[in-house]
Amino acid sequence: MAGIDLEIYRHRFQSIAEEMGVTLCRSAYSSNIKERRDFSCALFDAQGQAIAQAAHLPVHLGSMPTAVQAALAAVNFEPGDSVIVNDPFAGGTHLPDITMIDPVFIEQKFVFLVANRAHHADIGGMSAGSMPLSTDIFQEGLRIPPVKWQRQGQIQEDLLSLILSNVRTPLERRGDLLAQWAANQTGVQRMKSLCRDGLENVLAYAAGLQDYAARRMRHLIVEIPNGSYCFQDYLEDDGQGQSDLLIQVQIQINDDKAIVDFSGSAPQSRGCVNTIEAVTLSAVLYVFRCLLPADIPTNSGLLRPIQVIAPVGSIVNASFPAAVVGGNVETSQRIVDVLLGALAQALPDRIPAASGGTMNNLLLGGINPQGVPFSYYETLGSGMGGGPELEGLSGLQTHMTNTLNTPIEALELSFPFRVHQYRLRTDSAGKGSQQGGQGLIREIEVLCQTELTLLTERRRHRPYGLAGGEPGQVGINQSLSSEQTQTLSAKYQQSLAAGERVRLQTPGGGGWGRPKKLL
Repeated sequence: MAGIDLEIYRHRFQSIAEEMGVTLCRSAYSSNIKERRDFSCALFDAQGQAIAQAAHLPVHLGSMPTAVQAALAAVNFEPGDSVIVNDPFAGGTHLPDITMIDPVFIEQKFVFLVANRAHHADIGGMSAGSMPLSTDIFQEGLRIPPVKWQRQGQIQEDLLSLILSNVRTPLERRGDLLAQWAANQTGVQRMKSLCRDGLENVLAYAAGLQDYAARRMRHLIVEIPNGSYCFQDYLEDDGQGQSDLLIQVQIQINDDKAIVDFSGSAPQSRGCVNTIEAVTLSAVLYVFRCLLPADIPTNSGLLRPIQVIAPVGSIVNASFPAAVVGGNVETSQRIVDVLLGALAQALPDRIPAASGGTMNNLLLGGINPQGVPFSYYETLGSGMGGGPELEGLSGLQTHMTNTLNTPIEALELSFPFRVHQYRLRTDSAGKGSQQGGQGLIREIEVLCQTELTLLTERRRHRPYGLAGGEPGQVGINQSLSSEQTQTLSAKYQQSLAAGERVRLQTPGGGGWGRPKKLL
């Protein structure tokens, strides 16, 4: 198999996933998808192994094979079918993320799957935005097992009606689901066109790219000195009174294999910061993938040389019916922090300091002055950690998310909000020879009675520096009224009256290397 042909097919597969993403972005109803681009697209073989993906969200893409394989186990795909799933204990990640999976048939033979995952701004549950300070999965929204929402190209209107009857914004949800379907149809048609070159040839190159990725990962692991590397960090709280929940990792490097062991991490908690095994696997894949050159294909082959041990019933592999909505967004970030902290001992000249370590989840919902329900969800950027060669970037999402901001104009046009501040947070970065990036300040006034939910981290424990660099500053959550300014906890829910404001100051990234003033 010629290397140049393999590279051509890598680009062919990846371009299909990228085009799926363009279709989804342009077709979506919600600002969360069309503005923030909180979605991901990928291609899979008939066994549910990833072939290629677009440059979307690592937390989605690394865990999506679990959803595809759950769908394969649950349903018998036929031409024109489309399956959706969001249940974290049946292939999903957290309930707002709905994964849609469509088969590709060539001459009546089932050969590939296309899939996308999009974060819906509401999927029911106990609070607007469906990311509550929950204590079990039942409080977080509507659970959807792998089920055909379209059969032979026909929408199952009774199933769709059931879903839309359990969400706060049904018109938006219907539009986003149809946008997801349109994206998959783009993928199906492009894969069929690709197979006109010869199905057996396409299948061979799909398998060849997975084998190539596995070989390159083995070569990378060989470059890491043999040994055992340990690190630990903490989630600050679970929203239900438990604090400083330990996440601990031991990375054992044995020639061309790696064992990543999370034994010793905290047991699953009562609150919503538990995560499922698929998200933990996704974080491991992301960190090791970051050590490879950019032109290496990202697919299921990368994980073949890596064994992940995540004890069942722990915070990194929670058991049903644990609350998990925060695990996808917050715990995944801390898992990345401990993995990088461990690898920094083996590769001190390649690993950056800690980034902000939180997605700074902000949710606002209610009934607008026209009597229409609304639900707004956003993740806010922080500072990136400084690295051996570069300073950290400022005010952006890092690691397990890759979303954009919601522009002020789009925010004020779509919701009963007024933005008072949106700027970089000066003096939040950790100092170093390569300093960390700065966090953000976002201050929003609500113009009607609104339910607020905050799901954040790094409000007590600063993002660590490396190689003598200083840690970044912690974030600060505040509510403001004409009477007072109140500091809010990292996990918080309350009702805001018209005219009240919420202000988030996000963490800065850690610095790398001793600050110049100390040299």
